Amino acid sequence: FASDTDSDYTSYWRDWFISSRGNEYFCEIDEDYLTDRFNLTGLNTEVQYYQYALDLVTDVFDMDVDDDMRVQIEKSARHLYGLVHARYVVTTRGLAKMMEKYKQGVFGKCPRVICESQHLLPVGQHDIPNVSTVKLYCAKCEDIYNPKSTRHNSIDGAYFGTSFHSILFQVYPALMPQKTQRRYEPRIYGFRVHASAALMRWQEERREEMKERL
Repeated sequence: FASDTDSDYTSYWRDWFISSRGNEYFCEIDEDYLTDRFNLTGLNTEVQYYQYALDLVTDVFDMDVDDDMRVQIEKSARHLYGLVHARYVVTTRGLAKMMEKYKQGVFGKCPRVICESQHLLPVGQHDIPNVSTVKLYCAKCEDIYNPKSTRHNSIDGAYFGTSFHSILFQVYPALMPQKTQRRYEPRIYGFRVHASAALMRWQEERREEMKERL
């Protein structure tokens, strides 16, 4: 998961987290980004056991705690990683890593037939955690979809944020697919079903109602 430009040092916790089933959408956050306190501004009020969680994520946690406490710290570490991840993916390094995942189709393909298997990007509907789960955005039809896997369906959308997908296409405009103008047209024995016919019937009914009222 680490690129050739990454440092030789790879955190054990991050390596475990990234390689865990269901975490394929996440990219690995660089060590120097995680250890720069400026990048973590305000997160100490968002995460329970913040310092313990940060120590675990950066692989310097060395306290002897009971199992229940360890579980709580582990949960906080995953939440902290997700919140930092939302900030990291809009940096130059983060965008580059997510761009590679996008090109490889890691996030899946659009289920809409007319989009012809266009690759998707993760998107949050809210930037505040615990509001909605992650969705997948198709740049071709400009719509969002639920992930196929239940494991991905449970990921918080705030771990990717509402702006990431738009910023990625601004930085890499060549990746933006051409918008599809085609729409599915329902037919009966080969003949198109005209929406105008339904509209005319509705207008005729309203006209008759007006006559009766007058």
